[in-house]
Amino acid sequence: MNALTTTIAALIACSGIQAQTMIDKSDIKLKNDLMTPEALWAMGRIGGAEASPDGKTIVYQVGYYSVKENKSRQVIYTISSDGKTQRKLTPAGKSQSDATWIAKGKRIAFLQDGQIWSMAADGSDCKQLTKSSTDIEGYKFSPDEQSVLLIKSIPYNGSIKKNPDDLPLATGRLVTDLNYRHWDHYVESMQHPFIAKVGESGIDDGIDILKDEPYECPMAPFGGIEQLNWSPDSKIIAYTCRKKEGVSYAISTDSDIYLYDVTTGKTTNICKPSNYIPVDVDPTKSMKNQTINKQKGDYNLGYDVNPTFSPDGKYIAWQSMARDGYESDRNRLCVYNVADKKKIYVTETFDSNVDSYCWAADSKRIYFTGCWHACVNLYHTDINGNVLQLTDDIADFGSISLVNNGNKLLATRHSMSQADELYIVNPGKNIKKTSVTQLTYENQHIYDQLQMGEVRKQWIKTTDGKDMLCWIILPPHFDETKKYPTLLYCEGGPQSPVSQFWSYRWNFQIMAAHGYVIVAPNRRGLPGFGSEWNEEISGDWTGQCMKDYLSAIDYATTNLPYVDKDRLGAVGASFGGFSVYYLAGHHDKRFKCFIAHDGAFNLESMYTDTEEAWFSNWEYEDAYWNKNLSDNARRTYEKSPHRFVDKWDTPILCIHGEKDYRINANQGFGAFNAARMKGIPAELLIFPDENHWVLKPQNGILWQRTFFNWLDRWLKK
Repeated sequence: MNALTTTIAALIACSGIQAQTMIDKSDIKLKNDLMTPEALWAMGRIGGAEASPDGKTIVYQVGYYSVKENKSRQVIYTISSDGKTQRKLTPAGKSQSDATWIAKGKRIAFLQDGQIWSMAADGSDCKQLTKSSTDIEGYKFSPDEQSVLLIKSIPYNGSIKKNPDDLPLATGRLVTDLNYRHWDHYVESMQHPFIAKVGESGIDDGIDILKDEPYECPMAPFGGIEQLNWSPDSKIIAYTCRKKEGVSYAISTDSDIYLYDVTTGKTTNICKPSNYIPVDVDPTKSMKNQTINKQKGDYNLGYDVNPTFSPDGKYIAWQSMARDGYESDRNRLCVYNVADKKKIYVTETFDSNVDSYCWAADSKRIYFTGCWHACVNLYHTDINGNVLQLTDDIADFGSISLVNNGNKLLATRHSMSQADELYIVNPGKNIKKTSVTQLTYENQHIYDQLQMGEVRKQWIKTTDGKDMLCWIILPPHFDETKKYPTLLYCEGGPQSPVSQFWSYRWNFQIMAAHGYVIVAPNRRGLPGFGSEWNEEISGDWTGQCMKDYLSAIDYATTNLPYVDKDRLGAVGASFGGFSVYYLAGHHDKRFKCFIAHDGAFNLESMYTDTEEAWFSNWEYEDAYWNKNLSDNARRTYEKSPHRFVDKWDTPILCIHGEKDYRINANQGFGAFNAARMKGIPAELLIFPDENHWVLKPQNGILWQRTFFNWLDRWLKK
């Protein structure tokens, strides 16, 4: 072993990450040209990215996973905006994240071990800037770099009482109200934003701008530093908050945008007037039918998040939903005029969601991404609401930000055949004049060894005579003369698009690589086809959307000669898992096997099990114990999958995470137990340490292997 090899081996041992992912990507050699779980987990996952002030350099983050060590490591890179020069900055053995430019582009700030550090742009001269006794979970420097926002968790005992000090080993929790657990954790702490001063000796601990307020900011479970922003003059902080507790928190999605004056400490709600008086609501009935969503006036009653000041400071934009309690309401772009305090919604002609956005440098336009016809493309709107489409790719654009003084955009982009990479977008006056150039090639060394399946777009007629877009994904080395086992993919949400998404678990290319054709319909209830199509599912989970599923698979068996109608399976997660459980009792022997992940099985139980009561309130309309149920509510409970187990006759695999508090694991237990008591072949894959997703590398590979072993057992005989 030579000196260089010895040094590399030492670095690998220090980092605990597999050699091929961290040292030399060319060492990754696949056994064949088909996607495998191991190939998926060997891929680098691009995260946050930001252009330097002069636009010449991009700093970005990549996550690498070690299956052997069952953990991940975040690495910081820089790349020139022309893509010619790339540099890895993170030293071996360290994990660094959340990189951002400071000191006019001369230095890079980042998080490491719960503290803020900085380094020179070439990765040298690392300095620790904070020494907080509490981990820093996010940060954002003010434009003048004299202050910094710090996100830190503080203790909270609003719904779970603190145990007596003389019982330090007690594990019990005394719960006194709702919101005692959220997503995958018990709510015994919450995040708060702190303003800290930046001095020559570092950054102080800061002042809690929500001191003594029992509310979270950013908002759990997915909010981050993007929910707070500085004004260009560094004098105001705009932040997102849902100022509710207990039952009120659990039944409501009503968050607001607040302005905090750094000098005076005064806070102003810009979503509601100061004289706004909340109305009483019935927590056991749908918000859609209550007075709260029928009030008149300049009120924002739904989910308002992610405020951003225009570069000139005259406007504040944010994403806004109109109705309280409806998580899948259309996400509009609201613009607030700071001078006259008036709001305008500038994406009303775009009948879909605004997924991400950024201001143009001239403060007159806003760039945004949105899904239309199952692809997420780039658009821009002016202050008057004139929307223009800029790209028309068979792909999904993700985050966007300005580059080169606003002349170009930095964007992430992925498809069903490629994970996120960074791109430079030169916006034109129309689609034809917009150019999109790939900047990073993080996983090209893996793609070069793989044969991807072809993705085809197919419009089909539904039972009510409407057009529905389906994606058809074909196996690699596809032969039109052969017949293939085929999977119906059931989407979750229930209102999430079947766009050109890339997943490290529900990955269509790995399904195709195992020899399956995939039929993925954009059934009723998915965004990107107008509000009417999107909302048709609310209160009707088992109606037209289920007919759409069957229309899709029936079209495939009738019109696609390579689809084997005698070897069909149906798979899905979340609402897709519910769909599988329902189809198991209503498929008229179409399918030979099912797989349901984290699906709802018993809707009466689900109503009170889920931690976010607003979801079941909106979707089911009434608590099951209420008298005089609405027609929709009665149909919902009567059509619950558990009521049709007597018709189950097909093998089923149930998968669930025990830390899934959105759809509790008892739903998966109940479905599996029912299948076995019926004598139906069934298996249960349970993850004690996973939530609604599967995030750990070895669990992920176990998931994939179990998934395909089950399918192969019943569909490849």
